[in-house]
Amino acid sequence: MKKIQKLIIQVFSFLALIFNGSCLEAQNHTDNTKKLIVYLSRTHNTEAVAQMIQQRVGGDLETLQLQEPYPENYQQIVDQVQKENETGFLPPLKPLKVELSAYDTIFVGFPTWGMQLPPPVKSFLKNSDLRGKTIIPFNTNAGFGVGSGFDTVKQMSEGATVLKGFSVEGGYEKKGVFLAIKEERAQEVAILLERWLKSLKIK
Repeated sequence: MKKIQKLIIQVFSFLALIFNGSCLEAQNHTDNTKKLIVYLSRTHNTEAVAQMIQQRVGGDLETLQLQEPYPENYQQIVDQVQKENETGFLPPLKPLKVELSAYDTIFVGFPTWGMQLPPPVKSFLKNSDLRGKTIIPFNTNAGFGVGSGFDTVKQMSEGATVLKGFSVEGGYEKKGVFLAIKEERAQEVAILLERWLKSLKIK
């Protein structure tokens, strides 16, 4: 009887060892991918999506900040951004509070400005070493889509793997609609976001 009990204990100990090893391996596989969520947001819609992403996949949040902020007036910022796009000017950014080299996966969020990628986001991509990283773009817009934004992210992310982006309607500042991704709309966006993340197999 004692021999049988000893044998049972040995079997269970062996199975527990295998189980714990498998769990540890799965945990390491997940934890080894460190995530950063970088975003530009004027009316806080892109920020709302960035926070939803963090709630679902973890990671650190960083907002892109200009050394010289854009004007508060809507038409003034439109005019300035148009000139920057025409001349190729990339506005200087404040340094991030984190070391980019520490991250494997970087979500890059932005609103659509003039159907293009905003100049500050171009500045971030241009001045960052993204080689070997996974870049995942996400976007909010006034109902006209992402424009050329995702294409530009892919073009400017030299040496990185760029995954399928997420784009959703947010506010419409020209019409005085600012933070739109809230309450019921936030719930709708969360469902769409969840489907997107699952399609990318991001945990």
